[in-house]
Amino acid sequence: MKNAYRKYLMVFDHDKKWGFYVTNLGRTIIDSESKYPSKDHPEEYIFKWSEGRILDEFHLVLITKGEGVFESTQTGKKRITDGDVFLLFPGVWHRYKPSKKTGWTERWVGFSGAIAQQFLSTNFNIQNDPIISNCNKSIVLNHFNTLFKLFDEEPFGFQRLASGICMQLMAEIHNIRLGGSNIEDLNSLVSKAKGFMYANITSSIDLNTIAEDLGVSYSKFRMDFKKQTGVSPLQYFLLLKIEKSKELLLNSNKNQKEIAYELGFESDYYFNRLFKQKTGMSPGQFRNKKS
Repeated sequence: MKNAYRKYLMVFDHDKKWGFYVTNLGRTIIDSESKYPSKDHPEEYIFKWSEGRILDEFHLVLITKGEGVFESTQTGKKRITDGDVFLLFPGVWHRYKPSKKTGWTERWVGFSGAIAQQFLSTNFNIQNDPIISNCNKSIVLNHFNTLFKLFDEEPFGFQRLASGICMQLMAEIHNIRLGGSNIEDLNSLVSKAKGFMYANITSSIDLNTIAEDLGVSYSKFRMDFKKQTGVSPLQYFLLLKIEKSKELLLNSNKNQKEIAYELGFESDYYFNRLFKQKTGMSPGQFRNKKS
């Protein structure tokens, strides 16, 4: 096994109190025709293909070269290829191995803790489909390299620092999962649309025209925008107006009608109704409460 690096960490009570801690990490090049897994791991991490394994922690495994198979109780057998990440969940039976013909290059990080549990269950509740493709990207590899360097040096508070890096790594993987192979195009499209909305916050806009200017259909524009922001383009634009109206209510003497007119609302009544719907109070109540 070339360029092997692995580290299994002692975890202390003060690490566990932080809520997110790394238990092990490594990278290995598995040559073709090699036995897998190697025997130089702690006993609780070794498994036979015929028996599989159940862990009591999370693992994220990235394959950057080669191919193989992954299998779990929920997924059945799945093909793994370069660029794939698969997530291992506590208490879930699984097994995986590279193809004898190709071998593979793997990087992994194991982690646990109450915050890790909450984060994964909220954002990665995907035990039935734990494989995420197109993750062989420089930003993902950089997070792994930062973790390797950190655990090589073990500076003061390194576990706490590692938890933040690991969260960033998971965030990148989550973004790739949502954005797919066209994440760069999606970022550009949504960023341009947001810029147009900010520039025209005091007027009305035609979302179909924006989509046309961006070179996509409105349905795709709406779908990609909502995928990244969680809300439709129209809702996002209206929320921008509401945030701007809050600023005007608190930092100017303009009345509700003047603000509604300045921000391009069709009527003072519509502005009042929308403001109350989004904030739970009328513009006047908001101004009085914050004052």
